[in-house]
Amino acid sequence: MPLAPTYFRQRSRTFPVPFVTTSGRTTRGQWRSRGGRRAKMGWRPVDRAQKEITVTLELPLPYLYRTADPAVSSPWLLVLMHGIGSNEQDLFGLAPSVPPQFHVLSLRAPNVLGPASYAWFMFGVRPGGERAIDEVQEAASRELAELAVEAAGRQLAVPADRVVVGGFSQGGIMSLTLLLTRPQLLQAALVMHSRLLPEVLPMVASPGELRGRRLWVSHGTADTVIPLANARDIRERVAPWPIELSYAEFPGGHEIRPAELSAAMDWLRALTQDSAERED
Repeated sequence: MPLAPTYFRQRSRTFPVPFVTTSGRTTRGQWRSRGGRRAKMGWRPVDRAQKEITVTLELPLPYLYRTADPAVSSPWLLVLMHGIGSNEQDLFGLAPSVPPQFHVLSLRAPNVLGPASYAWFMFGVRPGGERAIDEVQEAASRELAELAVEAAGRQLAVPADRVVVGGFSQGGIMSLTLLLTRPQLLQAALVMHSRLLPEVLPMVASPGELRGRRLWVSHGTADTVIPLANARDIRERVAPWPIELSYAEFPGGHEIRPAELSAAMDWLRALTQDSAERED
């Protein structure tokens, strides 16, 4: 019988100190996920007053959190999952670029690889080149991610139709899996430089449950870690399902360059605008 998960309680400021600049100076760069290296990207100035807002969440995974703009009456929630060999700090570096309508929650995977290095599941490569995942680890991580998404939405009073999960590389795999297997927990998934696990296909929800869900898929044309063919496979697999797909390819490898980040953030912003128009 599996053990009940440990719940983590943290008081998190809107932008924890290592990830924010309060000066007017802005730098630009590109975001990479390489075995736990810290993200590099452009920062946006943040009002010091915003940093005083704190929220306590109880979740089954360690996390970093940034609150939505308090002036937003109907906030959204973006839950981020990092790639293999990284940690919750990595994708949290994207928080300054995320539209202010979103709470931003960055989760840490449960399987330890080394200092500050974690994985959602381990995998190996068969002689024919196919990847074989640790299905037990993947299932356990998926359950913890589901619990975290559900608990965060409940504690922040954000309904499922305003929840988005997103990830890069292995974190994108997890996000896509959640959208396809537990669509009742969320509205959309943001999937960057990832692939669809064939092991997940038997668990895909019914067309009725998937209807109305949205999916962003982007990839680098020169990605050698997870080749571009994997993104195109997602596009083909999703085509028969009633999911609204936004698909884009960008120059570059296994990294998120400014153009891709900007396009993905525009997609998130459009989600909130479409929702607001429907409510009106």
